[in-house]
Amino acid sequence: MTRITTSPAAPPAPAAEPDRGPRPARRSGARLRSRRDHPLRRITPWLFLLVPLALLITFTYVPVGNMIYYSFTDWDGVSPDRDYVGVDNYTQLFTRPEMFRVFAVSFYYLAASVVQIAVALYFATVLSFDLRFRNLFKGILFFPYLINGVAIGFVFLYFFQDGGTLDSILAFLGVDGDHAWLGDPESANTSLAGVSVWRFTGLNFVLFLGAIQSIPGELYEAAQLDGASRWQQFRHIIAPGIRPVLSLSVILAVSGSLSVFEIPYIMTGGATETSTFVIQTIKLAFQFNKTGLASACAVVLLLIILLITWIQRRLVPDEKVDLV
Repeated sequence: MTRITTSPAAPPAPAAEPDRGPRPARRSGARLRSRRDHPLRRITPWLFLLVPLALLITFTYVPVGNMIYYSFTDWDGVSPDRDYVGVDNYTQLFTRPEMFRVFAVSFYYLAASVVQIAVALYFATVLSFDLRFRNLFKGILFFPYLINGVAIGFVFLYFFQDGGTLDSILAFLGVDGDHAWLGDPESANTSLAGVSVWRFTGLNFVLFLGAIQSIPGELYEAAQLDGASRWQQFRHIIAPGIRPVLSLSVILAVSGSLSVFEIPYIMTGGATETSTFVIQTIKLAFQFNKTGLASACAVVLLLIILLITWIQRRLVPDEKVDLV
């Protein structure tokens, strides 16, 4: 008799789970879209900009608007009465040539700006290479810019006075220094422009140094392998690479030479033909109580600076420099 053995039945295969893969993706995508479309997410950048914009509007645009309004009035700066006079202040300003004659003093500071840009560019180029004590020289060059302008004015007031520091140094060197440096218009303006060179060279130096250090170092290495000299590296690598910063420095130099105030006001008070347009405007407002006319002068100065900046930007536009 044959025994028949049966193998145990195989367990039934588990039922295939339904495909739920796409559903979480849809949920997460919908969740992301809902977060992006949330109203709070849209206004978040404006919340961060709220305080800076408030400060900018309060301390920049509102005063400029008030200045433009005052330029059409005869306000004296004290009384609450502000009578509207139209363009009388501008008519008076443009019919008095002596009001614009003070711009001749700006040429001294414009020439000084050329000197300070050249000096700053030279030291920025030299100190961008590996030299001993270069960090020390960087600090020395930038330090004058950190000093308050009023303090600088008092320091150089004693420096240029009769029998002061400069006369003592010249006497020690055997040079006749018996000269009123701030008593003659030409020497006074030259001396004041020299002080501005000493003070603002550090600012241009830092701008140029940062632009030079942003140039890729591989370009210098390739130039050295090709046998390029320092002058050739400056001409073909550094000068094209810092062109936008150089243009910015020229704009700052021109606008600064037109709006000089601190140094001549502290050192001479505008005497000996050293008065600038800003000093003249300040005297009109606070010494002669002609705030309306002074506001018109300030508006004209602002328009002149904007016009010169626009012309310069049109003549020398910013171009993307590709040194590679």
